[in-house]
Amino acid sequence: MAHELNDQEVERREGLNRLRELGINPYPAALYPLDSNAVEVKGKFNEEDERWEVCLAGRMMSKRIMGKASFAELMDHTGRIQLYVNRDEICPEDDKIMYNDVFKKVLDIGDFIGVKGYVFKTKVGETSIHVSELTVLSKSLKPLPIVKTDAEGNVHDGFADKEQRYRMRYLDLVVNPEVKKVFEQRTKIINSMRSFFNAKGYLEVDTPVLQPIPGGAAARPFTTHHNSLDIEMYMRIANELYLKRLIVGGFDGVYEFSRNFRNEGMDRTHNPEFTVMEIYVAYKDYEWMMEFTEEMIEKAVMDLHDKTEIPLGEHQINFQQPFNRITFLGAIEKFTGTDVSKMSEDELRTFCKSLRIETDESMGKAKLLDEIFGEKCEPNFIQPTFVMDYPKEMSPLCKIHRDNPELTERFELILNGKELANAYTELNDPIDQRKRFEEQMKLSEKGDDEAMFIDQDFLRALEYGMPPTSGMGIGVDRLVMFLTNQTSIQDVLLFPQMRPERD
Repeated sequence: MAHELNDQEVERREGLNRLRELGINPYPAALYPLDSNAVEVKGKFNEEDERWEVCLAGRMMSKRIMGKASFAELMDHTGRIQLYVNRDEICPEDDKIMYNDVFKKVLDIGDFIGVKGYVFKTKVGETSIHVSELTVLSKSLKPLPIVKTDAEGNVHDGFADKEQRYRMRYLDLVVNPEVKKVFEQRTKIINSMRSFFNAKGYLEVDTPVLQPIPGGAAARPFTTHHNSLDIEMYMRIANELYLKRLIVGGFDGVYEFSRNFRNEGMDRTHNPEFTVMEIYVAYKDYEWMMEFTEEMIEKAVMDLHDKTEIPLGEHQINFQQPFNRITFLGAIEKFTGTDVSKMSEDELRTFCKSLRIETDESMGKAKLLDEIFGEKCEPNFIQPTFVMDYPKEMSPLCKIHRDNPELTERFELILNGKELANAYTELNDPIDQRKRFEEQMKLSEKGDDEAMFIDQDFLRALEYGMPPTSGMGIGVDRLVMFLTNQTSIQDVLLFPQMRPERD
């Protein structure tokens, strides 16, 4: 996006040209011989040890010129450390260019530099590096937002606008280094889950992102066109049907961390592009999967925090097993005072109106029940709670409950008033599955644009036989939100979807 340069940007470009005039490449390609970092130096230095020579690199984040000796601050990927720069030590006797012309006049806040020197402590006890050699590694052409600290020690930065921080995450990470911790924790959570699955012998796999049918969930897809095949295709809304094909093929347990895409609304807990982990294990049921899910999440919390009780907003959440359990219809009765288990679609619509829940004619029984639960029940579940045994109309891929043919063997894990995980004893009867898909098509004909398509190849796979199986999907972005105490999904996505910038 073209723009007019401001005075600071003009000055930095002049500095760039000055470096080149001095014969200094502002963007060298040479390997820089790093052997340490800021946190390591601060943590390991002992004044009583022999002289410690180090080589570090990073952004220069401050500079205080004091005659022929100055102080600066270097920030690398681990943190910040002070530099002591003496003119006579970084320059040859007859050439003071590196100090007088480069360090004092050309180097700016945000520039990348490399330094070699030895570690020492200043008179006030701050671990620092006495620089003997300084190298320009990359010239920054835009000034960083100014960071200020008030008299009480509170940090105020010049980059506080949330939308701009999400849009320019690269700058947010520099100015607000605490943001980086959230994404480091995100990786720890995913690694914890992955190690948990691998230890049990389950196989990580990849399934298609571009699909001929948007299957495995009830959601509006993104569409695209495949030019070579001349067919419409869909971005993945779920990977469920492909993973179950692999169970048909003979794998006992498969899982995938998948990027999914749903062409729906955006809010503090929803992004059109998101990460889900789905796992399918043969010869298991949803009761087993509940215990498996508890164990997995408790492990992730322990790996991240070394304890099972952590803050989430104004609440303290306890992730120690076992989690609370309640049936879906029992939850509706508990929070509305009404048993809806025998209600017809028309009766449910009337009941919704009595609760002041908006409905429309495209909504079938499943959507109406979901609206009631979402409005009246879900917000009440703050501690991790398994909501079990959903009506069969709500679960077209789920096995009928072994004790009640009107229900299914399904659970959702609710936490902090939001769905976190969804799991089934999987439907493996191909005839029943076809009937369920056909019922979904009827909803589509009524105008429900989130109803499922019929996946003929998946039905064919089931006809070859799928063993008893349990599957579970968990929203990784939302799990990271909960375990890092963030209030918005944008805070756990490095590059969340944003509206286009206006000129």
